[in-house]
Amino acid sequence: MAIVEFHNVTRIYASGEHEQKALDNVSFSLDEGKFVVILGPSGAGKSTLLNLLGGLDSPTNGTITVGGRDISTLSDNELADYRAATVGFVFQFYNLIPTLTVYENVELVSNIAPNALDSKQMIAEVGLNDHLHNFPSELSGGEQQRVSIARALAKNPQILLCDEPTGALDSETGVMVLKLLLKMAKTYGKTIVIVTHNQSIAKMADVVIRVKNGKIRSVEEQANPMSADEVEW
Repeated sequence: MAIVEFHNVTRIYASGEHEQKALDNVSFSLDEGKFVVILGPSGAGKSTLLNLLGGLDSPTNGTITVGGRDISTLSDNELADYRAATVGFVFQFYNLIPTLTVYENVELVSNIAPNALDSKQMIAEVGLNDHLHNFPSELSGGEQQRVSIARALAKNPQILLCDEPTGALDSETGVMVLKLLLKMAKTYGKTIVIVTHNQSIAKMADVVIRVKNGKIRSVEEQANPMSADEVEW
């Protein structure tokens, strides 16, 4: 069943008299519970796709339907409610609050998400039960990324959006983080969408969407995606 549908979506950014078409008449759909990779070079439009799906931006033209709801015409307040209830975010540089502990960083989402999961349970799921009271500065990069994954999952979102989630990590830690994302997808039935330029990550996906110059070049379903252990980094 399709949880996401983009239909003839265009996004144009204007700067003075200049216009940049970041996305050009894009259409595709994603089924629920899939591990999806959006692949393309810098400037291809993949981050714009993620921002539109995450309700951080709105299309210039076209419609975006998530869970049967058209989000393309929502007001700013309605988009804020959509982000709180429907999507979780994992970024390249963690975005943790440095003055809060691991537990406090994750527990924050309980104030905004209507169906939040137990923070301590999510921290245990990512293997950081012994670091509840540590601050981000006391953690490695990989541990900080695992906190950000726990925080995103604690929102109990339908869709988890990841923007280059291994970009700031070494290859060994990156593999660990990707294995964790795959585990969480299967355990909690989340649709996971990863934006990356890394071809290796694409080998693990159920669906690979290739983007170039603001257009969808291909949507490929992979019947037997590789595990993180099988991928050559």
